[in-house]
Amino acid sequence: MEFTYDEHARAVVLVEGPSDQRALEALATRRGRDLGAEGVSVVSIDGATNIRSALDVFGPRGRDAQLAGLCDAAEEGEFRRGLELAGLGVDLTREGMEDRGFYVCVADLEDELIRSLGVDAVEAVLEEQGDLVSFRTFQKQPEWRGRTVAEQLRRFLGTSSGRKIRTAALLVGALDLTRVPRPLDRVLEHV
Repeated sequence: MEFTYDEHARAVVLVEGPSDQRALEALATRRGRDLGAEGVSVVSIDGATNIRSALDVFGPRGRDAQLAGLCDAAEEGEFRRGLELAGLGVDLTREGMEDRGFYVCVADLEDELIRSLGVDAVEAVLEEQGDLVSFRTFQKQPEWRGRTVAEQLRRFLGTSSGRKIRTAALLVGALDLTRVPRPLDRVLEHV
């Protein structure tokens, strides 16, 4: 597997996909950071199952870059095993992963952002990008009628190809910087 990154980067943040990458890059910009100038590269690994390959490339047996990472709760075990196989810990707990710069989103990135922003702010972002009418139609589907609006939003963001990627930076742009989800804040603090 080939990964896209700055070859001169001193630090690499491994994330599951491009929406995570865009969100972290947008947050760094909002915090006044220039990751490229700092020698930090946020790398989408195209799914949690590629963490082992990414750690082979960027970890102690590869480029030996300073590492950090972000994953969804469902992928925590995959990331944990990858870190252990790369020689970056034994019997890691979530706290042990965090000590190494790897943070877990409760559910996923979208869940973190929806909880931090609130439903109204997320709907405002959807309206801004022309997706609110589609969301209202989605809400009327029988399997989603009884769910909370937050659950509906989370699912809706993943229903159309590219929507999560397009929306990630916009959601981060709408965040109150005092309410940034912990995993996003911490992973950037680590590098």
